[in-house]
Amino acid sequence: MLSWILSSRKSWGRSYAQLYLLVKMSPSILSPQKLTAPVCFGVLTALLLQVTLSPSGKAQSLPNIIIIYADDLGYGDLSCYNPKAAYRTPRLDQMATEGIRFTDAHSPSTICSPSRYGLFSGQQIYRSTGRGGGAFEGPGGPSYLKPQTLTLPQMLKAQGYRTGVFGKWHVGLTWVDGDNKRLGGGFENSLLIDYAKSTPLVDGPNARGFDESFVTPNCPNTDPLYVYIENGMVHQPANQRHKRSTLPNLGGKWLWDNDEGWKAPGYDFMNADLLFYQKTKQFIEEHRAENAEMPFFAVLSTQIAHAPVLPAAEFNNATKAGPRGDFVWELDVLVGRVLDLVENLGIDENTLVIFNADNGAETLHVDWMRRDHQHDASGGYRGMKRDGWEGGHRVPMLARWPEIIPPGQVSAQMANTTDLFATLASLTGYELQNKDATDSFDLMPVLLGTHDSSQQVRPHMLTQSFRGEFQIRQGNWKYLDHVGSGGNNYDRLPLKPYALTETAPDAPGQLYNLDDDPGETRNLYFEQADKRTELQTLLSRLKSSGRSAPLNRRPIGIKRIQQVASQR
Repeated sequence: MLSWILSSRKSWGRSYAQLYLLVKMSPSILSPQKLTAPVCFGVLTALLLQVTLSPSGKAQSLPNIIIIYADDLGYGDLSCYNPKAAYRTPRLDQMATEGIRFTDAHSPSTICSPSRYGLFSGQQIYRSTGRGGGAFEGPGGPSYLKPQTLTLPQMLKAQGYRTGVFGKWHVGLTWVDGDNKRLGGGFENSLLIDYAKSTPLVDGPNARGFDESFVTPNCPNTDPLYVYIENGMVHQPANQRHKRSTLPNLGGKWLWDNDEGWKAPGYDFMNADLLFYQKTKQFIEEHRAENAEMPFFAVLSTQIAHAPVLPAAEFNNATKAGPRGDFVWELDVLVGRVLDLVENLGIDENTLVIFNADNGAETLHVDWMRRDHQHDASGGYRGMKRDGWEGGHRVPMLARWPEIIPPGQVSAQMANTTDLFATLASLTGYELQNKDATDSFDLMPVLLGTHDSSQQVRPHMLTQSFRGEFQIRQGNWKYLDHVGSGGNNYDRLPLKPYALTETAPDAPGQLYNLDDDPGETRNLYFEQADKRTELQTLLSRLKSSGRSAPLNRRPIGIKRIQQVASQR
């Protein structure tokens, strides 16, 4: 009887997932003494009744989850955030119209690797390194994601998800040479890698909770080592020297930051994001064909809009905003293809798609787009990538889930990429331990549209700039625990024209009221000494306590979420 039940699992759809969870919680039900035909029939009948008689009239099924994680995309780079953008982003605008758009969302860091750590761990990079964290080049590692750290895919796997990541990884990997000695960064170290000894990678995506992965170790088109890693293995080692001259010249300057390191034969710079999308699509389609009873979690981690600017050939001249405009247009098209894919597969209603970015736009990109196309990638905010000012970490965040999220929401709730962890735990009913995702707040009530907009989910928020220095928000107040940008040098070109006169040049930190001064132009460090001291004390406590998120977080769970949605 049991073999018949299991062989028929696909015809039951979600009821099989319910059976799996029941057996997981009560394994004694499958003991030889209890496993009789009546018991099997009773279990199945109870499960089918549970599905049929649910309050919403449908299975209490967990949604599929897709995160599209863009690179170096500023707050002003989407037309749904910036009406004056030099191009349109219609499919991302569609996501905003059909779901929720956050106007006060932030990356955990102002550079790539620490923000990715925040996405996958729900924590500031400080929790892993003790301060800041750089971006990896060459072999570089080990992973910022330590073995004892619960990761987002591990949490979702525990809730019955099949997980996959495709694109840029960039949180560090362990490579060794022929003597089994771990290699550090540096492009020349790429030639010393012993792939037989290094793979399968001990700290790659598949060792941190992903069932399927196809990734590049660093920035796909910027930082050698240029290889593809599939499920922890490298099928084509990097043994050819890459020459920038082999790439199309799209106006000369846009090839900036393409380093001439070592690459694998057949490595494709021009079509990086098309390849990552195809791998994502393949994962979703194969999963639906083979495991339709299980939900899936997929991360599409793009190269766009990181330097160099290399839109695929089909997107050249798609806009009137130059190569970078075409690049962002390609990103918008790929988002549209993801939305179309889930619709064509008939899973659109119960698929949560989240769009987010790892930090603000690159310095030269901001400068060139302002000069050449009157496009402000920072969306009117001060600063850009690497900076502790708003332009360095205020980023787009969109979420769309037709079955649950009311359309047309615009939320001013303060949010951070780290919050995706607790939000998805709340959605799936996973009870986080206090040691897990220690900088992650549950945004699920905001997505549902049930949270009082006058009350902040987050009483405070931490971010870190390029040098690992801290910024802290409390309501409209922002304190920067450092002088200057925290990242870029505004004393020289090309950023010198964007330097502002410091109103408190002797202050060792910065304090701004963003309600009155969103451009961070007037430093109130001395004028508002009480508020500054309050935030300094709070920052010190949050750093030393090991967490900024509340203790004893409790998940909402899919049953309650569906009940709330059905009552609207």
